[in-house]
Amino acid sequence: MKGDALYLIHISECIERIESYVDVRDRQAFMASTLIQDAVLRNLQVLCESTQQLSESMKAAHPEIEWRQIAGLRNVLVHNYLGVDLERVWLLLSQDLPALERAIAAMREELGT
Repeated sequence: MKGDALYLIHISECIERIESYVDVRDRQAFMASTLIQDAVLRNLQVLCESTQQLSESMKAAHPEIEWRQIAGLRNVLVHNYLGVDLERVWLLLSQDLPALERAIAAMREELGT
């Protein structure tokens, strides 16, 4: 297995890890734990990097996903890590991650992975 299928699996695994670290109903626990924050930020970084490895045709076939915003997040996490806004990360986790998870699952289903 290679290419898009492998990266989609990797993205799904990152989402699963993040979900295992965070209860989206418990913002306070996320904000209070640097351990959880570090784990989430690392998996978001890897997830974002994996999306950048997807083929342009795969990304073009799924314009509902904000690929440029994901790339921008990756750049912030890697290059501007001191500027990471945990409030915005929390919003991403509680509002955006579930939709991305569904979209990635649909893409995997299309590829049969």
